[in-house]
Amino acid sequence: MKKTHTNGELRLNNVNQKVTLIGWVAKRRNFGALVFIDLRDREGITQLVFDESISQQILEVRNEYILEVEGIVLERKDKNPNIQTGEIEIKVQQVKVVNTAQTTPLIIADETDALEDTRLKYRYLDIRRKCIQENLILRHKVTMLVRNYLSDLGFYEIETPILCKSTPEGARDYLVPSRITNGAFYALPQSPQLYKQLLMVGGMEKYFQLARCFRDEDLRADRQPEFTQIDIEMSFVDEEDVWNVTEGLMKQVFKEIKGLELDAFPRLTYVECMNIYGSDKPDTRFEMHLQNISDVFNHTDFAVFKTILEEQGIVNAIVVKNAADKYSRKGLDALQEYIRNHGAKALSFLKYNKSELAGSIAKVLSDCEKEALITRLDLEENDLVLIVSDKVKVAQNALGALRAKLGKDLELIDETVFNFLWVTNFPMFDYSESDQRYVACHHPFTSVNEEDIDKLFTNKDECYSRAYDLVLNGYELLSGSIRIHDQELQTKVFEAIGMSKEESQEKFGFFIDAFKYGTPPHGGVGIGLERLVMILAGTDNIRDVVAFPKTASASDLMSEAPSRVDTIQLDDLGIQVK
Repeated sequence: MKKTHTNGELRLNNVNQKVTLIGWVAKRRNFGALVFIDLRDREGITQLVFDESISQQILEVRNEYILEVEGIVLERKDKNPNIQTGEIEIKVQQVKVVNTAQTTPLIIADETDALEDTRLKYRYLDIRRKCIQENLILRHKVTMLVRNYLSDLGFYEIETPILCKSTPEGARDYLVPSRITNGAFYALPQSPQLYKQLLMVGGMEKYFQLARCFRDEDLRADRQPEFTQIDIEMSFVDEEDVWNVTEGLMKQVFKEIKGLELDAFPRLTYVECMNIYGSDKPDTRFEMHLQNISDVFNHTDFAVFKTILEEQGIVNAIVVKNAADKYSRKGLDALQEYIRNHGAKALSFLKYNKSELAGSIAKVLSDCEKEALITRLDLEENDLVLIVSDKVKVAQNALGALRAKLGKDLELIDETVFNFLWVTNFPMFDYSESDQRYVACHHPFTSVNEEDIDKLFTNKDECYSRAYDLVLNGYELLSGSIRIHDQELQTKVFEAIGMSKEESQEKFGFFIDAFKYGTPPHGGVGIGLERLVMILAGTDNIRDVVAFPKTASASDLMSEAPSRVDTIQLDDLGIQVK
């Protein structure tokens, strides 16, 4: 026998045909004289019917056995509209047990009762579930769309090295010891950043790659230690050129995958974004904007607000419409704890009912301040006002995180909507409290805004760059920038983050040297493939779209990696475990 069709292929127009199918037993139902089996493969399920003349041959068959059957396609009397082949069934004439199977440690169905650790331990079984297979197929479709779209625009796909030089400036590198040169190490690339820029120096002009990237950092639901980046770099371009290519790519993907025609993507500067949403990756599918109410308290007697404002802080508020009765004191205490976990000291609240404000700070506000708040915030019956007063960044970040939480908790988000947003003009530098110095906000190869070049050494907090992110439904989908192409400016930026000429030469010598030979203006983006597919698949767990993912502790439960290695291997590498 040889397979003639898949298990998702047969229809009414195949009735009376003799066919051969092969697949896994998804379900078995005994009805005395008749036995029904659902046969499953990647493409779907087909119902098999075994009568008394042949049912004796499958007495021992259980779920996940592999069967090869030959039979006649019949029209089903009790049709099943839930599967593609639900109008037909196969009357089996011959059957062969290709392989047996033990009882599986998880149910092979979309609705499984297995814990995630069990699913990851037996990932090869988890992949048999239709929902996981569909996610992996979706990922394939997206990658093919990306390749075809960029190729049609004249981009060339070029691979860059996986074993490269460690340049620790960002997340931790994964290090690979050299056997030939004991004591020396390669690093796995956090991104192909230097190589793609060198391809621009090499005159390739339009490059892309589905690049494997590796970062040794704390994990979460939308992050893995190894991931794929849709890497794009272009020469002789400015921001508009990069944005147009990226928007065109996203529109093509969403048209083909979701059947959606996307409008032009809106844009906000980083400062505008933080002022409005308290986040540089806001979910714009609902409003609840942050509102700066500092001026209402310019002459306040409330000591807490007064002190914050004297120290150049801010008083920020969000209005949760028609929600005052949804939050008891216990619920508000939980919100208080939530913002403290995001760095803020306290959360104040006010409830507006019957034209009056009541709440944690109502007694310490003057009548004038209350009236100003009611007018400024356009309060209506049963509105809840949540206020954070702190340093500007702390207040924005904490209230922005709270806004995102409330959007989910109160079901304010339309899950059928896909909102893109360009966030532009990021700060050039961040101040690292742990390192007690300024570091590059994106990476040190990002170009500074021309009007801010004189602030590189004099006013780093107000120095902005030509970096940009594309945000989708509250996720950072990509980061990118126009790069530095001038050797003198690159040297200044290294110096501005406290890197000496000797240190920059040691870390980036080959890269700096290349800039001496005529580097074109260039820029690009790195798009998170897994995040994009995760959003398209309608899940919030990136592990659902990775074939063999790792846990939050970066371990592979299936293969039990990372693992110890033999002393002989370590001796070859000149390494002793501390």
